[in-house]
Amino acid sequence: MAEPYLISAVIYGSLFALMAVGLTLTYLTTKVPNFAYGSFVTIGVYVAFTLSRLRGVDPYLSTPLSFLLGGLASLLMYVLVLRPLSKRGSSLVSMMIATFAVDVAFVGIFGIYSDYLTSRFGIPDTKQFYQLPGDFSLGGLPGLFFSAPFLLSVITLGLFVLLTKSNFGVAMRASVENASLAKILGINVEKVYVASWFLAGAFAASAGSFYVLWLPSGIDTGSSIIVEIFAASILGGLTSIYGAVLGGLIIGGSEIIITSLGSQTLGSWVAIYQKAIPLVLMVITLLVLPRGIVSINFRKLLHLRRRP
Repeated sequence: MAEPYLISAVIYGSLFALMAVGLTLTYLTTKVPNFAYGSFVTIGVYVAFTLSRLRGVDPYLSTPLSFLLGGLASLLMYVLVLRPLSKRGSSLVSMMIATFAVDVAFVGIFGIYSDYLTSRFGIPDTKQFYQLPGDFSLGGLPGLFFSAPFLLSVITLGLFVLLTKSNFGVAMRASVENASLAKILGINVEKVYVASWFLAGAFAASAGSFYVLWLPSGIDTGSSIIVEIFAASILGGLTSIYGAVLGGLIIGGSEIIITSLGSQTLGSWVAIYQKAIPLVLMVITLLVLPRGIVSINFRKLLHLRRRP
């Protein structure tokens, strides 16, 4: 039987890797840090919560709807907020502040929605609630230990096929690397950006449907973990999809492992500083590897190691 903290590290790391992939997609298109991205995770949380409490639907089965609604919310944010600001020549700071404003609006909307669930259907504890039931068990291990890495693997493989084996993927990579040249070549850059933002929100909301099976959640769930998501994306290079996967696994996994081992050896007070671990790793990354772990030339390192 695996140690409980190792199980948590696998689940947590897989979910953060999935979230980091979506955040990286939004940054690749607009080059703006999207501080409202965490709210797309909360959308998935409340889709799962609503269907579970009202219809008894297993949170796993709510994932397709979370995928759709999260994608639509992300798409609307891009079309209604960031694209108009970009066309007006707004500065990076202005657009970044706009994402903060959108996040505040989302939290307010979630609060209104939670009040509606209470007043209309009599559902208690809608603003903050414990994890939902519905996870299965396999070999004495929680289902999320298998399903979270599986979802991450499927989405990563799907993105690999999309980006390398399809014409749209080629257009997407060209638009990200040089939008002006892509337009000259006849590529519909806006179409690519719209698809990227939809997928980003969809990935975040899907992770939210899984997240609520493991940890307590509420109206500010996504906003409270945005630092970890950014840390994962930055560790992965901020512009690399595959780096984001690795960064999410490292940030999420290390946060659990370091906290657990620290609590065992130093005392329970270490858990208070769990949220500081991603910040420390992010600062170290920016100081030592400004372009993230994808900038490491592993082949060169192996070659140097083999030299007599």
